[in-house]
Amino acid sequence: MELPSIVEALLTGSDEPLPAEEIARLIRARAAEAEDSRARKIEDGESPEELPEWLTRLAAISAEPVIVAIAKLNHDYETTGRAFALVERAKGWKLFTRPAYGEFVRQLFPGRKPERLSGPAMETLAIIAYRQPITKGAIEAVRGVACDGMLQKLLDRELVRIGGRAELPGRPLLYETTELFYEHFGIRSIDDLPNANELRRVKLPEAPAESAAAVEAQLALSATEPKAEKNDE
Repeated sequence: MELPSIVEALLTGSDEPLPAEEIARLIRARAAEAEDSRARKIEDGESPEELPEWLTRLAAISAEPVIVAIAKLNHDYETTGRAFALVERAKGWKLFTRPAYGEFVRQLFPGRKPERLSGPAMETLAIIAYRQPITKGAIEAVRGVACDGMLQKLLDRELVRIGGRAELPGRPLLYETTELFYEHFGIRSIDDLPNANELRRVKLPEAPAESAAAVEAQLALSATEPKAEKNDE
């Protein structure tokens, strides 16, 4: 058996995306299972056949050869005009239909119509994506308007989720993007966003309440610090 075919079998058989490291682990597990089975037969006095050379060779496989195998599969798919390709997303590699065939596949789901996000919703989503995790107050400080409706729409579309609470008075909710966000926009991580490093360093306006809360927290912390004692000589 060839490694690309094994990788293809794993990815077509899995319902979830698989990272290259996990694919390598599954292959190593299969090789170890075969070796254990052979060892048990020897213990039982049987004369098992030698393991195939290809299986022995895969016993210590790492993620790098898996990535090479995926690249070969994608090359073969493209040169033979297949309607799909292996694409890496946040959770790993998965088989996707090529965009050129999307209109045909959409006929399988007649009740689901693509819905475009409004400009305000895209602005809100962009702020969350680049500066996550972020509070509602911080988002509104950047946009200059209330964003309750936009946040709810993004939550309903499962592009944004609540990722916890900020360490601020009132413990405001923190918002962050979801795995569906990465899949929807075809990226693996936030670093794949345009100008990600530059835009994440830009100083944003602070929400008045949160800015005041930060000052109060600093004052409270200062009040708890031990004061230096004077030495009387």
